[in-house]
Amino acid sequence: MADLAGRPLLAHVVDRLRASPGVDGVCIATTNAAEDEPIRRWARGAGVPCHSGSVDDVLARILEAARSVGARTVVRVTGDCPLIDPWVVAETLDAFRREHPDYASNRLHGYTYPDGYDVEVMGTDVLAEVERSTSERFDREHVTPFIYRHPDRFRLLGVEAQGRVRRPDLHLSVDHEEDLALVRAVVEALEPAKPLFGVADVVDFLDAHPEVAALNRDVPR
Repeated sequence: MADLAGRPLLAHVVDRLRASPGVDGVCIATTNAAEDEPIRRWARGAGVPCHSGSVDDVLARILEAARSVGARTVVRVTGDCPLIDPWVVAETLDAFRREHPDYASNRLHGYTYPDGYDVEVMGTDVLAEVERSTSERFDREHVTPFIYRHPDRFRLLGVEAQGRVRRPDLHLSVDHEEDLALVRAVVEALEPAKPLFGVADVVDFLDAHPEVAALNRDVPR
């Protein structure tokens, strides 16, 4: 709910996902903890479906959220990625629809896009199979590791960044105050002229402004 150019960070995530070609809708999967009531309240006001579930069992929470809106396919983007590119999302979704794997991701083989542009796509039925198959805390907290640890069981598809946006050295998800400062600088510089600026715009801006790119360079990951 941190302020980002006059709106909650979450609003940027939702608006960018809504603009992604092929995405039929957005559902927020938050926790049932009292401290997350501001998220539920914002979602109601913004007209965004919102499901509250387990704090620790994120796998069950996301599956419940998908079922709550009747989704057959889950496009998973985490809420700390306010610069998510609608066309990067569409690229991974298009590959999933074209190749028909069980799971597609643009970080299956590690980061190629900057951190903060992660997209995972899978069928709700596949997510349900995972939910039935593992009780490991790590799997249930991180949702999809069971899938890519079992390539013998699931068909996997990796989508990689190409050209100048292949920048795994950049960290653009918001985990620390330094990350938020960097993202604020990016949004304030780019959004007025191009509200749906993409990853290429961000890379070009940070290369031209190394002092901004350095804002979170020393944060331990």
